Amino acid sequence: MHPKIGHIGIVVKDIQLIVLNICTVLNLSIPEIHDNQENNMKFALIDMNGLCLEIIEDYNEDGRFSKFNLAHGNAVHHICVLTDTIEKDIETLKENGVQMLDQKPKIGLRGKKIAFTAEAALNGLTFELSEP
Repeated sequence: MHPKIGHIGIVVKDIQLIVLNICTVLNLSIPEIHDNQENNMKFALIDMNGLCLEIIEDYNEDGRFSKFNLAHGNAVHHICVLTDTIEKDIETLKENGVQMLDQKPKIGLRGKKIAFTAEAALNGLTFELSEP
């Protein structure tokens, strides 16, 4: 694995308000807000000169991100690490004692293979592996 940060995932209650606030304060273009109805989530990617903030609103009350938002408020949820070898990297992490939430890659909001570490795996920090 040759880690490169893909994005920082931030879970919010009101995506339109947060995206507007961030872009206004930082004088950035307001990105499109995508509605992934299959997963009951909205997301937007705010490009900050090559590093993206992935803003996520989960509108499924029983959804994992909704529960995270209820417990933590608007907060950083994960750091995404890009990989061309996601299956191999999942196995390497498991061999190194990292507990994975996803044992195998799944398709994420943006249509790419992803896998999350368990929240407790890295002392409360969650990492997402993702195809570039």
